[in-house]
Amino acid sequence: MSRITLRVNGTSRTVDVDPATPLLFVLKGQAVRSCITPVSTVGGAEITTLEGLGTPERPHPIQQAFIDEQAVQCGFCLSGVVLTAKAFLDRNPKADETQIRQAMLGVLCRCGANARMLKAITRYARGGKA
Repeated sequence: MSRITLRVNGTSRTVDVDPATPLLFVLKGQAVRSCITPVSTVGGAEITTLEGLGTPERPHPIQQAFIDEQAVQCGFCLSGVVLTAKAFLDRNPKADETQIRQAMLGVLCRCGANARMLKAITRYARGGKA
């Protein structure tokens, strides 16, 4: 076991885990594939989770787009989808729909909400307008 300090949603947190533990088991949701990212590789890094984007009272615009488009079904993949979309669009603010679809290929769900999720991501990319 090792003590690793992570900065999550602006707060430092120290965890005592096996350094090979996937980040997914330490926290859920990241623009990195937390299911295969060892927690030891993110020590000292700034981490933002889905809960760190906004609040129930003031959701982040991408969260609001998902609410507006009713783009959630079971919720299992939601953190990965939202954070991947936000990270991609932060780097590529003028991305077109084809580029967005390509960026999301690895994380979109299989439960039937894909069309609504892509519509929500496009809404966010266009400044909140569908």
